[in-house]
Amino acid sequence: MQIISHRGYWLERPERNLKVAFARSFDLGFGTETDVRDVAGRLVISHDMPNGEEMSLDDLLRIMAGRNLPLAMNIKADGLCEPIKAAFEAHGHGNWFVFDMAVPDMRSYLASGVCTYTRLSEVEPVPAWLNEADGIWLDSFGREWYSRDQLAELLAGGKPVCVVSSELHGREQLSLWQLLAEFQGAANLTLCTDLPESARSFFKE
Repeated sequence: MQIISHRGYWLERPERNLKVAFARSFDLGFGTETDVRDVAGRLVISHDMPNGEEMSLDDLLRIMAGRNLPLAMNIKADGLCEPIKAAFEAHGHGNWFVFDMAVPDMRSYLASGVCTYTRLSEVEPVPAWLNEADGIWLDSFGREWYSRDQLAELLAGGKPVCVVSSELHGREQLSLWQLLAEFQGAANLTLCTDLPESARSFFKE
């Protein structure tokens, strides 16, 4: 199982999606999930509406600096497939995937050969483009709705599965982590968490 940070490895909430959080995450060996959108013709890292002062996608890839850590790119606007793909190619970073774009926009990523994950949650029980997608982003807006057997079936299907940790939605994470501990040997399992060092320690125990 891999562990990736959520919007960088931030210690205080204002650090989310900032250079300090990404540098900390990468220096500790954690890939990250982050948000990309456009403003005035630039690709920027921002979860919310941008004001033009955000760091660029190029900045993020420069911080990565050749390290082959996974980047999960949450797509916040339509029509960005080609410029995002071009940015990753320019920086020579191949360990990345996209997710969370609008369903019609998802088709362009699949057609262009970009590694694309589809969403599966209690409100999205039938993932869009499941057969075509490269992986599954497994989310729970309320309590974790899936069982051990359901998770085992997803992993046995062979597609990579990235699980959203409970604390991202304001819930305690221990019960989910105890479930995931049974599968930590799965090469196609990833955990996205705000607590990457705590997760690393937990799963080593």
